[in-house]
Amino acid sequence: MATATTIPTTPQNSSYKGVLRGRRKDSTPTLFPDVPVQRDSGPDALLPPGSRPERVGIARLASSSPLADAKRGTEYFLLPVRSILNHCDSDRVPFSWTVNPYRGCEFGCQYCYARYTHEYMELDSADFERKIYVKQDAGPLAGRDLGMEKVQGEHIAIGTATDPYQPAEREFGTTRAILEQMATRKGLSVSITTKSNQVVRDLDLLLRIAAHSTVHVNLSITTLRPRLARMLEPRAPRPDLRLEAVRELRDAGIAAGVFAMPVLPGLTDAEADLDALARASRDAGAQWFAARVLYLMPSAQKQFLPFLYAKFPKLARRYREWFSRSNYAPESYQREISGRIAALRTKYHLGKLPIEPARPREDAPQLNLGLDFTPAAQSPQRLTDARSLQSPLRVLTNEDR
Repeated sequence: MATATTIPTTPQNSSYKGVLRGRRKDSTPTLFPDVPVQRDSGPDALLPPGSRPERVGIARLASSSPLADAKRGTEYFLLPVRSILNHCDSDRVPFSWTVNPYRGCEFGCQYCYARYTHEYMELDSADFERKIYVKQDAGPLAGRDLGMEKVQGEHIAIGTATDPYQPAEREFGTTRAILEQMATRKGLSVSITTKSNQVVRDLDLLLRIAAHSTVHVNLSITTLRPRLARMLEPRAPRPDLRLEAVRELRDAGIAAGVFAMPVLPGLTDAEADLDALARASRDAGAQWFAARVLYLMPSAQKQFLPFLYAKFPKLARRYREWFSRSNYAPESYQREISGRIAALRTKYHLGKLPIEPARPREDAPQLNLGLDFTPAAQSPQRLTDARSLQSPLRVLTNEDR
């Protein structure tokens, strides 16, 4: 019987005493931050008791954002912003622009790397699923941003840090307002990544976008086991509902695939589990199947490690050994998972995500883009529609500040 990959054990005297809050700059790994040096002047000077520096930037905007609603233990604030498109200058991703209609995400995934974005607003990362900030005037701002010369021909990735179809979308419709603006343009290149089947609500807009641009949807599914999924992703839709969303998108002619991200060592990495997920993705009509091993930043460790110690204590000690040294799992493990995923793509004739070619400007004729499937022998299922020739991106990570 296939089992999860074995993770090196931790010495017995390394009992959990706290979660990671920082890292030393020297070569010695530690779970505890350096004690700051006391300073009497300058930007690092200690302030008088009870005082705090004046907030600036996004922290100032967040502190003045009015409360719009509160339900399910979550507060929703209206966040005034200057733009909807965020420029991404990271060389780790093959796109230049991102869109996150919300700050914070109500799905509350235990492992979510994007928790650190709340710290920019001087909020605790634990508030990531309890304080959701809805970007105001999203439609008009998106319309203005999409007209910028520097955006023309560049890929726009929606949902790189927070889910565009989290529960707040039902009430505020921010994502739909943005898509409505995109539907009026030509020559765009757009991707959407979500854990929610609510994306099919906007099939009408996706089809309108696809008529003059390229658009594809990535459904993020970490496991098919519903009980484990509920533990890991408390408020996200069930895995079977996400697979059904893939089927509906493909039946409508929208390019769609599955992101098995992140692969969680010892939890979702068993050969049998990944095989079942790849097979189910193929059966739902997915065109591609991509995976990446967990990336665990300190802000995410504050949430995830206590969860592991409560639910999977033996496994938690092993995570502590790995991620006290780096935000990444060991390279040998990452290579093993990459090989496993590549074999599953071959087995089930699923695509590998290519880099999106440069897009035409809005006044140029539409290009006919093709998926670079691996292996060359492609599954004939649902590949005859012309709209299935829309090229997805290879990776999807972004640090949304």
